[in-house]
Amino acid sequence: MLSVTAAGGDRMEPGFASESDRVTERLRNEILDGTRAPGSKLVERDLAAEMGVSRVPVRDALRALGNEGLVTPRPRSWSVVREFTASDVADLNEVRIAFEGLTFRLAAQRRTREGLARLREVLDTELRAARAGDAVSARRAAADFHEVVTALSANELLGELERALRSRMRWLLGQHDDLEAMAAEHELLYEAIVDRDVERVERLVLAHLATGTREAARRHPAEESASAG
Repeated sequence: MLSVTAAGGDRMEPGFASESDRVTERLRNEILDGTRAPGSKLVERDLAAEMGVSRVPVRDALRALGNEGLVTPRPRSWSVVREFTASDVADLNEVRIAFEGLTFRLAAQRRTREGLARLREVLDTELRAARAGDAVSARRAAADFHEVVTALSANELLGELERALRSRMRWLLGQHDDLEAMAAEHELLYEAIVDRDVERVERLVLAHLATGTREAARRHPAEESASAG
């Protein structure tokens, strides 16, 4: 069943989502999926006409997405889709490295049967999408995989941190092109979590983080290297 992610990061069933939440979710997905390119203008009046809503939910959505770090406000009534720099990517990767080592280790120690079933479901979705070349679905499922692992860690503070960083981390986790390789790494991590093999999980997480860092750096080379080229 599809869910809607509210501006604060909590998920709600579509029937309970406000108009502001629906506009926020649509814009968030379009930014994370690359439909709205970095630097694109987001003008309240134009978005309201495009989506068939008043300017109020659009204004709420742009404010929420600004708080999530996905858009940059401009004077008056417009914003732009954030352009993440190489420095931004490096900062996100540093946080991810510190965050995921603990998260995956706790997930391996505390996973439940229900949690594993959900993780398998998400992984299967990612594998199918990757094999079909459906980049949007594969990347969404890859990010879902990490969020489910955080839930398996059963640490409320980690959950709060994940929700606060969710949009930016989902963006970072989408910075890869080898869909099948990423899905294969997730499958190895899943098997290690099932086995409660903490040592193997830690080893695989290090390799997975290295892959993610390399892929993000390839898409966002350091400014010095870019200018030298």
